[in-house]
Amino acid sequence: MRALWVSLAVLGATALAQAVVVAVSGSVALLGDTVHNAADALTAVPLGIAFVLGRRAATRRFTYGYGRAEDLAGLVIVLTIAGSAAFAAWAATGRLLDPRPVTHVPAVAVAALLGFAGNEWVARYRIRVGREIGSAALVADGLHARTDGFTSLAVLLGAGGSALGWHLADPVVGLAITAAIVLVLRDAAREVFRRVLDAVDPALVDRAERAVRAVPGVREVGELRLRWIGHRLRAELAVVVDGEATVREAHAIAVEAEHALLHAVPRLTAALVHADPAHAPGEADPHLALAHHATA
Repeated sequence: MRALWVSLAVLGATALAQAVVVAVSGSVALLGDTVHNAADALTAVPLGIAFVLGRRAATRRFTYGYGRAEDLAGLVIVLTIAGSAAFAAWAATGRLLDPRPVTHVPAVAVAALLGFAGNEWVARYRIRVGREIGSAALVADGLHARTDGFTSLAVLLGAGGSALGWHLADPVVGLAITAAIVLVLRDAAREVFRRVLDAVDPALVDRAERAVRAVPGVREVGELRLRWIGHRLRAELAVVVDGEATVREAHAIAVEAEHALLHAVPRLTAALVHADPAHAPGEADPHLALAHHATA
């Protein structure tokens, strides 16, 4: 929450300062950058709502809690990026068809540098915090801010071209900024939609399997599933234990497997472990067969 509100304050102040320069200069390149910075600042609102919802306890209807609200916030962010790209393209195209001189070029250059500094600071902050807490939406928002910083630098090119008397430099740079926003949109959409579809890093699955195989009493690891709920992981897996083990012994092995998972997998907060008895030689194990078929 602190990362969100600090980002909102920094980017909001940056966009406000740029808007003043847009009003006096008429630069559509700077206008596109300003609108994008303002939209980026406002994405703190849906993320903040999602984080607040995620703190609510699970209910009999929402048995996993409200952590997936963060994925919905990620979708809102993607739509916001798309909207800012469309607006930037519209403004730049209109100015390309009706070229006008840009005034107060030095102020435009200063506003561009301000936009880069504000976005890069926010990007580093959001990405660091997002990775610490495992929030794909916050990391996507940080990557979005980083590209905004480079598009702010592109405004300098438009200002330089205008200073040299090339009136088309400003709208051309505006279109280039639109293209950069579209690239950010692609990366952010890919990250968010992967999370919506319960995708996880395969390296986490490998780490979880290794940790469970090392638990005394575990003969084999069957089906293993990991899923993100907000910025926390949950695991479900089956382990094969000695067929002659008592219920208490099998339960103790499952508890040890759970503890091994919680220590081995970052941001894993819960694991459900099911213990299956090993079958006699020559007897098929339906659980392992099903897991191997699903993997194939």
